[in-house]
Amino acid sequence: MNTLLEIKNVTKYYGSGDAVSKALCGVSFTMEPGEFTAVMGASGSGKSTLLNVIATIDRPSSGSILLEGQDVAELPEQALAAFRRDRLGFIFQEYNLLDTLTVAENIVLPLNLQKRPVRETQEKLRAVAASLELTEQLSKFPRQLSGGQRQRAACARALITQPALILADEPTGALDSANSKGLMQTFVRMNRDLGSTILMVTHDAMMGSYASRILFLKDGQIWNELYRGDRSRQDMYHEILNTMAVLGGEADVR
Repeated sequence: MNTLLEIKNVTKYYGSGDAVSKALCGVSFTMEPGEFTAVMGASGSGKSTLLNVIATIDRPSSGSILLEGQDVAELPEQALAAFRRDRLGFIFQEYNLLDTLTVAENIVLPLNLQKRPVRETQEKLRAVAASLELTEQLSKFPRQLSGGQRQRAACARALITQPALILADEPTGALDSANSKGLMQTFVRMNRDLGSTILMVTHDAMMGSYASRILFLKDGQIWNELYRGDRSRQDMYHEILNTMAVLGGEADVR
């Protein structure tokens, strides 16, 4: 199986002179197609910085980030914008849905930006809405949906271009416990049934337990990693709590 994402010795500095701080320090790992990986660690460990450089929102100070064999850190700005639009899917904590558009219009927005044919757009909309149980919500506006439905709509928008990699930044942060679990079950369905490759940043041990692999960051470096293997999700949850206790960071235990 070909490696989808390869992070090679990525370092990220902020500031200059005596005020330099190192957010990432020689981070290296790979992801295969169809993986569901979570990144955890204490506040300030480098989780968000790592996601931002992979998302091409920020550029690494050194090292390389290869997605499908292409070093995204070397792309010029115009090519980078197209790459971000076409090959990456984003799911944020605050949904980032446009209030003036219907759910359907929000979901197909990336395809409209690609100027895809109307027939293709509608076919993909019907398929992704059915897979995420949103068909009855398509004509509604985001304000008419529950938090869980809004986040499922955000998932559908991320999925509709069939991106190589979906990046999720604390996706359950604005949801209550029940909706958080519902969203993670959606992630599992996206990963298992639709073949989506997902990299998720979370501080929540319960949400992390849905992933098949956990990377733990400390001081900008990968400190440890866990693989689910044959363990149950409950066993994975307790293993995450134990690891976080040794790591010394906080983990939400809701």
